[in-house]
This record gives sequence, C-alpha cells and structure tokens, in this order.
Amino acid sequence: MLGTSTSPQESLEKAIAIGQKAVAQDEGDPYGHALLGWLYCFKREYEKAIAEGERAVALNPSGASAHSFHALILTFAGRPNEAIPLLKKAIRLNPLASGQSFIILGHAYRDTGRLEDAVSAYKKVLQLSPNNIVAHIYLAVLYGMMGRQTEAHAEAMEVLTLNPKFSLDHYERVMSVYKDQSVKDNIIGALRKAGLK
Repeated sequence: MLGTSTSPQESLEKAIAIGQKAVAQDEGDPYGHALLGWLYCFKREYEKAIAEGERAVALNPSGASAHSFHALILTFAGRPNEAIPLLKKAIRLNPLASGQSFIILGHAYRDTGRLEDAVSAYKKVLQLSPNNIVAHIYLAVLYGMMGRQTEAHAEAMEVLTLNPKFSLDHYERVMSVYKDQSVKDNIIGALRKAGLK
C-alpha cells in the first residue's frame, strides 16, 4: 500500500502465507482472521475475505477491530450497506477509537450515496486526528463528487501539505482493491478534479 516494496505482488503473497500460518497456529485469534481477510481483498478473493471477516466477528463479537475489519472487507467487496451497522457497533464498542472506524464508515456512506453522512464521518476523523491524510483525501473526493470544487481543492492542498510526494498513479493502484472498479474510477476522477496528480 505504501509503495515501499520492489515487488508488491510478492510482498502480498508473503503476507498472506504468514497470515495463513498465524491462523493455523491459533485458529481462535480474531485479529489474525481479520487481517487475513483484508489481505485477500488485495488479491480480489472477496469470498475468502468475507469468510475471514465473519470468522473474526464470530470469535470476538464484542471486538471493535473485528467489526471494523469485516466492514472494510464488505465495503471493498461492494456490500457497503452491510458494513454500516457493523461500523456503528464498532464505534459503540470503542467510542475512543483512533478514527479507523469513522474512515471506513465514510467509505461505506460514500458508496451508498450518503455523501453528507460521509463528510460528517471524515470530519469526525479530523477531530480525533487533524493530520489524518486519508480523511483529507476522501473529503477532497466527496467535495468533488458534490460539485464543491473550492472545498475539494482546499482538501487537496492539505493532502499535499501532509505528503508533498502524493502520487495519484500510486493511489490508483491501491484503489484496485475495490471489486467495483467504477468506485475506484470515481475516486480517482474526483481527486484529479481537485487538483491532485
């Protein structure tokens, strides 16, 4: 994801192999299942990913992280409506979360067309962590989708302040995790309109 690997595909395969080994050594570890499910999304093996996410939640029904990871998997797999209740539960379980649940909630709201709700979710992230680049990226996306170009451009400038080397080409490769490629295309198109390259 960060672009630091000379062979991202090889790194992904190694990560999955390690994740499978970890789960085999401790079948009852919900975090191992959650992470393995997330990795399967990058291979576009969504059914395997969803099964791992479901297993993580079953193993730890009161775990905020398990719910958040499963919701992220569902969002990547094109099932954001199912992700929203999981995220609301994750936030109830851990209201002092780092903001990750709110980021994923923003993604799910965006992908269900609830753009104002998505803006609110990303702004909550920025209340918790003002320099969260992901929240700034997705506010730029949302404002672009909503035709609020001045705000989209301002968020794009925040992204470049936080990471002057931000690359839309690299980010586009990361976005290939979405099953529905039109989601990726809309995100990249909005970022381009906001002024990111």
